[in-house]
Amino acid sequence: MLSQITGALVRAVLVMVLVATPSVLLPGTDSDGKQMVALIALFAGILVFVEYFSTYPGLIEFRDAPPYNRTRYLMLFLMVFVLSVAARNDVAPSTAGALVAALAQVMGVALDFPYSPVRLVTLMLTEGQDPALVQNVRAAAGAAYMIALLVLGGFVLVLRLRSWPGQDRAFNVWVNLPTFDPTAGDDVVARLERDARANLAMGFVLPFVIPAVMQMGGMGLGTFDMASPQTLTWTISAWAFLSASLFMRGIAMGRIAARIRERRRQVADGVAAGLAPV
Repeated sequence: MLSQITGALVRAVLVMVLVATPSVLLPGTDSDGKQMVALIALFAGILVFVEYFSTYPGLIEFRDAPPYNRTRYLMLFLMVFVLSVAARNDVAPSTAGALVAALAQVMGVALDFPYSPVRLVTLMLTEGQDPALVQNVRAAAGAAYMIALLVLGGFVLVLRLRSWPGQDRAFNVWVNLPTFDPTAGDDVVARLERDARANLAMGFVLPFVIPAVMQMGGMGLGTFDMASPQTLTWTISAWAFLSASLFMRGIAMGRIAARIRERRRQVADGVAAGLAPV
């Protein structure tokens, strides 16, 4: 019980730190804005604490299947932190801030090629925008997308090295996939594989679709105050994080389906050999 409370409390504090990071690092936040951020951080922390302290499933998926949620948190925190440090360098220059901003600019230029997600994000800006703002948006989008790609690569590598979900730890579908009913519909493996492919497809196309849909709907980034560092940080982070999260969910569900299929094969082989328990 004590370890469960401690784990839930630590996770809640980490989420609160994530929510408050841009307002802490970026100057210019007024008292009302700080109070709103503190309220949102407190609400997010309470939600995470209740989810991880409860024995029964809730809203958070893969709650008892590390390193899925840890990787997602690391990805979002890196996006928010890097973009906040880069934006802070414009108003409070520092050596570390200049280095991060320079790296972000390099990644933005490297990923800004025709039909790339970064190019589509920059095209969403309304005409006549300040060239410096366009450059900042390109750098933020490039940095966030590069972080997503690197963390996704590390996630796949860790899953392979750890043979996730491992043999030594049972995977509880009810707790880790609360919105997935294994008793409904057709075979659970087929449904998992279908959901995995759907999530992978959505994760791939979403970075391209979101800018295009918003631009066709007249909701380009000019609608938002992208000159505000906090707006820029959260908007670009959400754009990159959402697609990467869908990719991670698709990869994880595919691994679970493969694990169930392998377990069924092992059981079938044992029955055929006459080794099944009586």
